[in-house]
Amino acid sequence: MLRSGLASLIVDVNLRRTLRPCAPFSYPAHFSRSSHCVSTSRNSSNTSLRFPIQKSLRRLSCFYSSSSSSSEKSGPSDRNSFNGHSQLDSDNNSSKFLTLPTVLTIGRVAAVPLLVATFYVDSWWGTTATTSIFIAAAITDWLDGYIARKMRLSSAFGAFLDPVADKLMVAATLILLCTKPIDVAVLGSVPWLLTVPSIAIIGREITMSAVREWAASQNGKLLEAVAVNNLGKWKTATQMTALTILLASRDSNVGWFVASGAGLLYVSAGLSVWSLVVYMRNIWKVLLK
Repeated sequence: MLRSGLASLIVDVNLRRTLRPCAPFSYPAHFSRSSHCVSTSRNSSNTSLRFPIQKSLRRLSCFYSSSSSSSEKSGPSDRNSFNGHSQLDSDNNSSKFLTLPTVLTIGRVAAVPLLVATFYVDSWWGTTATTSIFIAAAITDWLDGYIARKMRLSSAFGAFLDPVADKLMVAATLILLCTKPIDVAVLGSVPWLLTVPSIAIIGREITMSAVREWAASQNGKLLEAVAVNNLGKWKTATQMTALTILLASRDSNVGWFVASGAGLLYVSAGLSVWSLVVYMRNIWKVLLK
């Protein structure tokens, strides 16, 4: 028993000589003595924290815990802020895409099938419904442009869709009117009466769409040459008025009312051809320069 005691004492002395205490550890600037990771006191110089192995282990554990806690605190907020910015950008894009003028234009496109469906309804409300849909489309054609200018809600998609909606509504109405010839008091039933101006109007719209698309791919002067002028606005106003009268009077016995609608349609066709000539002349001037 005495031998075992002496052996343990020798081992303890050798261990103490091997593991000598190191210099006092100085904490980095970003670590505080009051931190919960290092819980030592000045008077505990003979404790196990004086050994370099245990100090290194404690410093590594404290650094890991502080890093993990800081990442846990900052990580969710950073992810939330990133997701918030992404959500804000998507909301801004959607708000720019679906502005009020664009919604009105989309509604005008969606009204074309309703116009066709109500035109062939053999009832007293069929003519009223068809005329009302066309009048609403004509009003929104002016209203969406007014709102886009006053409230600064214009967008590239709206600028593209607005002329498409106008041409769809006008072309559909002209084709529908040509399928049912009207009766004029003086001439009687004339099948070609509305066909001739309809061809002129639709042909002009197709030609101008192709010309504007070609001008957009060229220099800016050509695009200015085919910009909408006052003649085109008068053409549109006359055209909408003529089609409204013809839709409202297609089942009417008032001869002068039908004749006035047909006459305004011919005036609109003349303005359409004239405006096409003016645009072509402007383009020719630009090309000669």
